Parts: sequence; C-alpha cells; structure tokens
Amino acid sequence: MRGSLVVEDGTVVQGQVFGAPRTVFGELVFNTNMTGYCEALTDPSYRGQILMMTYPLVGNYGVDPETFESSQIQVTGYVVREACLTPSHARSRYGLSDWLERSAIPGLQGVDTRMLTTKTRSRGTMRAALAVEGEDPEAVLREVQRMPFPDQARNLVGEVSCTRPITHRGRGEGRFVVVDCGVKANIIRETQQYGDVIQMPFDAHPDEILDSKPDGVILSNGPGDPAHPDLLRTTVRTARDLAGKVPLLGICLGHQILGLALGGRTYKLKFGHRGGNQPVKDLQTGRVHITSQNHGFAVDAASLEGKDFELTHMNLNDNTVEGFRHKTLPILSVQYHPEASPGPRDSTYLFADFAKLAGR
Repeated sequence: MRGSLVVEDGTVVQGQVFGAPRTVFGELVFNTNMTGYCEALTDPSYRGQILMMTYPLVGNYGVDPETFESSQIQVTGYVVREACLTPSHARSRYGLSDWLERSAIPGLQGVDTRMLTTKTRSRGTMRAALAVEGEDPEAVLREVQRMPFPDQARNLVGEVSCTRPITHRGRGEGRFVVVDCGVKANIIRETQQYGDVIQMPFDAHPDEILDSKPDGVILSNGPGDPAHPDLLRTTVRTARDLAGKVPLLGICLGHQILGLALGGRTYKLKFGHRGGNQPVKDLQTGRVHITSQNHGFAVDAASLEGKDFELTHMNLNDNTVEGFRHKTLPILSVQYHPEASPGPRDSTYLFADFAKLAGR
C-alpha cells in the first residue's frame, strides 16, 4: 500500500506503508542512532510523536523483546528510508513490520529522510500525519495545521505512568523510589544494583513517597512539556516538597521537573536532542562523555543564576544545560540518559554516585 507523510509546512512525501495500514497524527521528530530501534520504539518519551530515523536501514536484526524499554510501542508512527523485511539475528523473534502491525502502529518507508531531517533542523519540530493511500492530502494537511502539538493537548505523562506502586526487588540493601513519568526499564535495572526499587505514579503524594522510607528518590524520564498544568500541580509540587527531605536525582524530564520545582524555567528546543551521539562536557572534570538523549525541552540556564545551584554538565553542540546540582542539598540532575539503552554507557557511573549520595 502507498502512503504519505504530510507535514504542516505543506511538504508531502510519498512512500510505502508497512506495519498497520492506518492514518495517524503527531509531532515529527528524528533520531540519529544507528542501532537500537527496539529500545527507541518502546521509549515512553516518544509518546505522541511520529519518529523518523536518520540511519537509512532499519529492521535488519529483527525484534528481540528482551530489549524493550516498556511493555509496548510508544510512538504514534514510524518513518524510515528502508525497512528490512528479512531480518537476521539469533535473538530475533519476529520482524519490524510484523511487530508494528500487531501493535496497530503504521510505518512509512521509501522516503527521503535526509531531506526531512534537514528541513526539521531548519524549520524546527513540526506537526505531521502519516496517511494511507486514499486519504485526501489537502484535507489531511488542514487537519495537521489545525491540531495542537500533543504535548499541549494531552497529559502524555499520565498516559505512560503506572497507576499503582510496583516493587522491583534489587540486589543491594538500599531502597529507592522512582517517580514514574514514563520511566525506561533500564533506569529501574540500573537502580536495582543498589537496592529495591518502588515505582510510583507521577502524581504520587509526597507523604506516600516518604512513608516508603526511601534512601533516595529518582524523578524519571518521560514525554511532553514539564510545565504542563497537570505536572505543575502534581510532580513539580512533589519534587519541591521532597527537596531537603530525601536525596533526589532527576533524569531527562525529571531533570526539567526539578529545575521548575526549584525556581527555574524551561523552554522548548527548536528540534530537540534525540540519539546516542550527543557530546556532553562534565564541567567539574573537563571530560567529555558521549550520551544518549531523547527530549524536546531544556532548563533555561539563566533562570538558575543567583540560586543555590551550580551547573555540572553542558551540551557541546548548543551549550544547553545538561546537568546541575544543589550547593547544599543532596540533589543531582542530568538531562541525558545515564542508563543508555540504546547508546553509549559512558555515564552509568551516575547511578553509583547517587547511591553513594543516598548512603548506599
């Protein structure tokens, strides 16, 4: 079946549909990873988005459920240059197209992803639709231009967060709470090295969190705008209440939530950081780490000036804030993904650093 990608600036590109043959709407974003499509597709931070891969061949090693970062595909649609229909890998259980089809997620292949990526870098992130053959492109374009961005119209964190506490037994003697804003499975696995992990909903009350007597609390990654009204009155307020009562670690969206909770501001990036090759400089040691990232918002560095923070990490591509810590309280925060999955593992030491800060 033929299909098309319809972008809000009027661009329409034709391709072949794979996966589920249905029309969807979302925010078009690109990822620069060469591998790790299973992890990316199941990353809750992509909720509400049509994901486009810059690497030209996707699906060549099939699908291994052991690599999933959540229980389901989270993207709204998937766009690639070429989808491999004959994967080859010992751990593959089925192909990419089969997986998308059984998950009711459409894909589009045979399009010029290089042109679309260049356009996105120039224009910024845009709304789009992945439309199947038979749809009127003009009608679809009008719908795309009318619709709000998903991070404005929906509480995306509420869609991906757990709804009740879940306990994950660990190998260490510590006890940690992960506030689930769309947590990736590998954040939980890395934390389990240092103790039990209690995964709590994004809107858990601070008293409920403290009643579990955690050694530390992690505010997880997740999708959307950290300043969404539903987050300001729940997760952001909770982070503010917990500051000084228990060690805190913010990761990605959790980093932005901590920034807001402690008096900072956030803003939307032009096209975001998504991929496994983002260079980040540790301002304390001068070392540069290559990091995995997936976010569309950032903490405003100027909003932290004059407060009790010090910047710890900076993105070398655009000088955006990649980490900060409180000068007196046990609070650490990083914009990137120390758990990787996919991506380089340069920064997994941060889990050990936080466990030490929490007395474990």
